[in-house]
Amino acid sequence: MARKTLRDYIRTIPDFPHEGIMFRDVTTLFADPRGFRMCIDQLLHPFADQRIDKVVGLEARGFILGGAVAHQLSVGFVPIRKKGKLPAATLSQEYQLEYGSATMEVHDDAIAKGERILIVDDLLATGGTAEAGIKLVERLGGVVTGCAFIVDLPDLGGRKRLEDMGMTVEALCAFEGE
Repeated sequence: MARKTLRDYIRTIPDFPHEGIMFRDVTTLFADPRGFRMCIDQLLHPFADQRIDKVVGLEARGFILGGAVAHQLSVGFVPIRKKGKLPAATLSQEYQLEYGSATMEVHDDAIAKGERILIVDDLLATGGTAEAGIKLVERLGGVVTGCAFIVDLPDLGGRKRLEDMGMTVEALCAFEGE
């Protein structure tokens, strides 16, 4: 029997959330202990020789990944959430969606000046959410050491967008299309 790759654990659901979209569902990856372990190990690998002070997870699946990565690195975890979900004082960053805009927030005391931050999320599409996360980290004085994703959708241009910002971008697999 052939050894499974990370991509083998990801389920594709056609026409979700609307017609023409091929949704890449990572919950099947999370549910499998071998797949999940492989994922976390591979997310860490490119950054293993770097100093990382905290891991930032982008809402919502980035929380699952970011918490596991932070645990493996023995560092703190910081959630970046949708507007109105964090209880203490926050900084906000608006970003553009396909139709309209949204706002992400982080606690204003979550990251200290000079801390080195790894940003983690499940999927890189247009890069808008990740860009908002990067801007929030930088506004707090943090230094983003890299961005790690399970899936890259290269046709949507997110990797280029983040690399144009000077970011190191790692993705474990890519799927063509949307």
